[in-house]
Amino acid sequence: MNYVLNIPPLDSEQSFTYNIPMATKEQQEETLRSRVKEIAHFYYQRNRMPSFSEIGEMVGLKSKNAVSKLVKKLEALKVIERDEKGRLIPGSLKFPVRILGTVEAGFPSPAEEELADTLSLDDMLIQNHEATFLLKVSGESMSGAGILPGDMVIVNKAQNPKSGDIVIAEVDGEWTMKYLKKNGNSVTLLPDNPNFQPIKPKHELKIAGVVTAVVRQYK
Repeated sequence: MNYVLNIPPLDSEQSFTYNIPMATKEQQEETLRSRVKEIAHFYYQRNRMPSFSEIGEMVGLKSKNAVSKLVKKLEALKVIERDEKGRLIPGSLKFPVRILGTVEAGFPSPAEEELADTLSLDDMLIQNHEATFLLKVSGESMSGAGILPGDMVIVNKAQNPKSGDIVIAEVDGEWTMKYLKKNGNSVTLLPDNPNFQPIKPKHELKIAGVVTAVVRQYK
């Protein structure tokens, strides 16, 4: 939408009409999403909510009034809330899924639990937030299952692993992602790529969780 500003002539000056462009609804929503992302990033980096002045600095708002309006809008959307003392606390910001690290989908390698980032996902992908985490895939042993290097796999550590599930497993002290195959008391971890060999535990096998979904970013 454009507002038309008419300035009356002064003495012998001509009159001018200025078109002042206003942000579209889509642009406003994108700006709001960007600001929410900035606040969420601050919260998960520092483990606290930013102050009003810090919010203004990170989203580019200089006036206290503008920051106050933004905070009220986010409160109305339940993105942030206030505690009994009126301090800002996270609302929906506190429900992202943790990204713990990288899992090797080729030959087994250690998977370190280091908090790398956070990512909010649609509830349809997550059945149990407390028991769900993300791992970034490296290696190509599960390419036949459509799991490629750089993909993120959603893992439910509370789900009971069954034969045929894709699992995150610690095999003799090393981590990998494979199909779980049970045959009586025998357990084998199967790749989905003919260039890789099945893995049979020699001493110990621990199942950390079952892969329930794959997330891939193309751009």
